[in-house]
Amino acid sequence: MSKADVLFVNMCREILDNGFSSEGQIVRPKWEDGTPAHTIKTFGVVNRYNLKEEFPALTLRPTAIKTAVDEMLWIWQRKSNNIKDLKGHIWDEWADENGSIGKAYGYQMAQKYQFAQGEMDQVDNVLWQLKNTPYSRRIMINIYNFADLAEMNLEPCAYSVTFNVSGNTLNAILHQRSQDILAANNWNVVQYAVLVHMMAQVSGLEAGELVHVIADAHIYDRHVPIIEELITRPQYPAPKFRLNPEITNFYDFTPDDVIIEDYQKNPQVTGIPVAV
Repeated sequence: MSKADVLFVNMCREILDNGFSSEGQIVRPKWEDGTPAHTIKTFGVVNRYNLKEEFPALTLRPTAIKTAVDEMLWIWQRKSNNIKDLKGHIWDEWADENGSIGKAYGYQMAQKYQFAQGEMDQVDNVLWQLKNTPYSRRIMINIYNFADLAEMNLEPCAYSVTFNVSGNTLNAILHQRSQDILAANNWNVVQYAVLVHMMAQVSGLEAGELVHVIADAHIYDRHVPIIEELITRPQYPAPKFRLNPEITNFYDFTPDDVIIEDYQKNPQVTGIPVAV
């Protein structure tokens, strides 16, 4: 069975059984009908995925892996903050009339800084360090830029990644301030698992462990019955994953270079209400 499924079920069960409810508090998000969108949450969730053992896609429901990868590349590779450069529509609600989401995500990735090896952006700095100083303890990105928060249509949820090399193995920690478990958990896990594989491949390394740290892991009130049904579904083995081995430059990757095979999964969950 998929270890990602087991981890997801245990996390959801812990949130539902022992989490803290925001009922009675003033909350920012609202449902489309204007009703406050309350949550039940657990603080400080830490999930570990061994990418050498399996690719962590849920089988409880399908994850649109290539669409998720396209969004990750939109941020990390294309460094865009405009939804016109994105194939999916998950950002539509946060874009202005020109398609911009403000100074968030890809915008922050594109900003150049003066590093010891010269002026470059954060992604290029990571790529340079993985090839030239792989045992550095300073290989990271951080897009939670306080100076620009007021000009972001949505403050970054997944805001920092720290890379760490042990021997020939590349590991990473993804830091996330907040996560809608039903809508986004496996989406983000898949994205950053693929990112670790890509960074490893172009750096002559092997993908190792992805550690996902979530400060506020929450389930929305209207998602509870969906989650309750989801975590009782049958579980299948994780799908097989590989990248196009010919790609040696991170900026050459496309979603089509991600090959997923034997992905056995349950039916998709439809009609998930989204709080904004």
